[in-house]
Amino acid sequence: MTELVGLADVQAARELLAGVTRTTPLEPSRPLSATLGGPAWLKCENVQRAGSYKVRGAYVRISRLSAEERERGVVAASAGNHAQGVALAAGLVGTHATVFMPVNAPLPKVAATKGYGAQIELVGNTVDESLVAAETFAERTGAVLIHPFDHPDVIAGQGTVALEILEQCPDVKTIVTGVGGGGLISGIAVAAKALRPDVRVIGVQAATAAAFPPSLRAGEPVRLPSFSTIADGIAVGRPGDLTFTHVRKLVDEMVTVSEEDISRALLMLLERGKQVVEPAGAVGVAALLAGVVEVEPPVVAVLSGGNIDPLLLLRVIEHGLAAAGRYLRVTVRCSDRPGQLASLLSEIAEHRANVVDVEHQRANPRLRLGEVEVALSVETRGVEHSDTLISALRASGYQVVFAAEA
Repeated sequence: MTELVGLADVQAARELLAGVTRTTPLEPSRPLSATLGGPAWLKCENVQRAGSYKVRGAYVRISRLSAEERERGVVAASAGNHAQGVALAAGLVGTHATVFMPVNAPLPKVAATKGYGAQIELVGNTVDESLVAAETFAERTGAVLIHPFDHPDVIAGQGTVALEILEQCPDVKTIVTGVGGGGLISGIAVAAKALRPDVRVIGVQAATAAAFPPSLRAGEPVRLPSFSTIADGIAVGRPGDLTFTHVRKLVDEMVTVSEEDISRALLMLLERGKQVVEPAGAVGVAALLAGVVEVEPPVVAVLSGGNIDPLLLLRVIEHGLAAAGRYLRVTVRCSDRPGQLASLLSEIAEHRANVVDVEHQRANPRLRLGEVEVALSVETRGVEHSDTLISALRASGYQVVFAAEA
């Protein structure tokens, strides 16, 4: 299947979605605007029904099933967002859904999918493995497979995001979005290039789960031997055949970002943008903040989803603070004498850093007799403040090493 989805397909999908999905807001981002030197906007699909753009493509696909197909039910594979989109769409259309999810899928996403009425099967460690199980289930039962990205109806549904962007920001010059299997960026590129050929469409993948760059170099979809990222929503090991064709022909550039870049972006979106976004939904912003791609404003970054596990959010915030130089984990070795710990903490306080936790150790075999090790977690105001604190402690005679070096 190599025929491209067309603008008419996306416009027809929008008619189907009227009254089903919401037109999500386009919010200005001052931090991004300052970084880029021009207007930057956030397309907030994190507040879409079911928490992501996925319901768009899922509903278009399922609503076009025949009565006989609806009777057989639908099946899907997903780490969470497509699962919720399919479950919601199936309920709206009046069919039943079975969803295969990786065994390590975030619990809130599993619970939300169940809440929409789907039957859950936890199979495999990745979405790719879950998809194999879903395909086997479809062959055995006759259920209709709702692919997470590699189907014309799904691509057309996701393309409605671009129609809204072009109406909300008519002078947009660049659209940046995260990429997993390629359904969202394929749909966006179809609509954007048809209506505004001058608009640049840029895709972003997590560097540790980036299947598109090697695929584009090879001229065909290539499967990654392994992949892992905090951005579980875009952790896909192989592009779809149809989406690969769209990306190769319509997308201007594909870049990658690190886990640290993603963490910093999530922290900025939470602190400055008041946006709760999952890691996969923040990779476009991560690319802009990290400067891994040159863009012409006005720029729109798509926040593709907001379904983040609260426990992951806690870890990501801590990781983001550390990546931004605002959270230090250090070990200080000093003499083991009365009052030494109080002196150390007092010096940290004098530099207006906040101690989060302290662990006092004497039993480490690496320590000399009469020496003690103090492991500290400290909040600072940024990289410069952290460097000043470390320099001051070393100037006072403390042996300071970072946690990874200890």
